[in-house]
Amino acid sequence: MLVRVGGPNAGHKVFEDPKSYTHHHLPSGTRRCDVPLLLAPGMVINIDKLQEEISGCKVECDRLSIDPQAMIINDKDIEAEKKELKKIASTCQGVGHATARKILKRGNYSEEIQRRKKNLRLAQDVPELRPYIRPAIEVLMKALAKNERILIEGTQGTGLSLHHGSYPYVTSRDTTVTGCLSEVGIPPSLLRRIVMVCRTYPIRVGGPSGNMSQEISWAEISRRSGKSYYKLLKTEKGSTTHRRRRVGEFDWELLRKSAFINGATDIALTFVDYLSKENESARRFDQLTKETIDLIEEIEQVTKARVSLIGTGFNPRSIIDRRKW
Repeated sequence: MLVRVGGPNAGHKVFEDPKSYTHHHLPSGTRRCDVPLLLAPGMVINIDKLQEEISGCKVECDRLSIDPQAMIINDKDIEAEKKELKKIASTCQGVGHATARKILKRGNYSEEIQRRKKNLRLAQDVPELRPYIRPAIEVLMKALAKNERILIEGTQGTGLSLHHGSYPYVTSRDTTVTGCLSEVGIPPSLLRRIVMVCRTYPIRVGGPSGNMSQEISWAEISRRSGKSYYKLLKTEKGSTTHRRRRVGEFDWELLRKSAFINGATDIALTFVDYLSKENESARRFDQLTKETIDLIEEIEQVTKARVSLIGTGFNPRSIIDRRKW
């Protein structure tokens, strides 16, 4: 089972042939494996965009479960967040304001539903979503009773956590493992592996999105790696905003902090082709450049976690799999 938390402010791009596909609500593996899907109670949903995804991914209603208490974004949420664009580089998807309404307007919920207003709605109140509505805890308990594997997919990075990130340049939720578990409703004792995804060069959305440790340019990345500068500019745009991303040097302090907070058992290191274009052709660990291998070994020393997955390019097959599980 694939489970997703968060909201449509995060775009998860999956590379397909001939064109990549970006998920905003549904889990990233939706189009690649035919397994049950679950949107957790902590989800924040844009109805129109979700329906587009359901149609685009050809998901039947018996495959997808949406918890009745997931929050629905309205037009006022999106308009309100546009005011934050110049202050904190918001993606302006309405996720933060919808989340705030879920907290602040609890006393108005019954009245709003009785008056059939759209200002305050949960997933259970949306007629279009009723075929998908199933309490997450029931779906999860049935899956666990059958000893099925469950993959929970978070959104954004630890550096954007509301509580543990560089406030105020953060998102509207706790993006750590414990935050994800809370949104889903799974106890920490059931976890088997915690895979922390890490880029060779960290990024932030373009605009006033906070300080980066040793910010550099895409021209510098091109010079170091040998990759086309213009292809980098074309690629490195936000999956949701399409704004040019900012980039910085590998942040060892952020890595150490993130590994501790999340209790990472494994690291998925992506974009090693940005270290050297030679890594694009690597299919085994020993085919990576010496500098890349040295970096991976140091990451393992700092995090006490194995770099189990290594991304060498924009292709589903461009992954070196070192997992022992």
